Amino acid sequence: MTLELTSPAFSHNDPIPAIYTCDGRDISPPLSWSSLPAGTRSLALIVEDPDAPDPKAPRMTWIHWMLYNIPAETAGLTENTAAGNLPADTLEGLNNWGRTGYGGPCPPVGRHRYFFKLYALDSELPDLNQPNKEKLLQAMQNHILDQAELIGTYQR
Repeated sequence: MTLELTSPAFSHNDPIPAIYTCDGRDISPPLSWSSLPAGTRSLALIVEDPDAPDPKAPRMTWIHWMLYNIPAETAGLTENTAAGNLPADTLEGLNNWGRTGYGGPCPPVGRHRYFFKLYALDSELPDLNQPNKEKLLQAMQNHILDQAELIGTYQR
């Protein structure tokens, strides 16, 4: 069995409902996961858009949300997960708006892909003081037991 990541709000490679974007309420979608590998001590989540700013000429990967040290016994995240209702001991990284928290899809042009990447880790990470993606990935190196991916799309 391999790690699985799903959402009741959208299926893999399907459009993300507008409620979860800047055109709606800009809240995080509900997420569920299962089949964590033996030895999982914590989870990390990175949500990113590799098509920024234009899918026909991408220049960067835009980070929408980063969480780490999600307890292994957590089975998912509810809709509108934010700082006040994160699972105990979960820490946040910085998105490309320079803040923590979820920032939904808001593509300037074209249909973008949004990758929800979940990592099962064999340890809890130290407090990285709101890391960027590179710092989080560096801390996770050699600790990833498995990973899962859910892709949603959005076009304004």
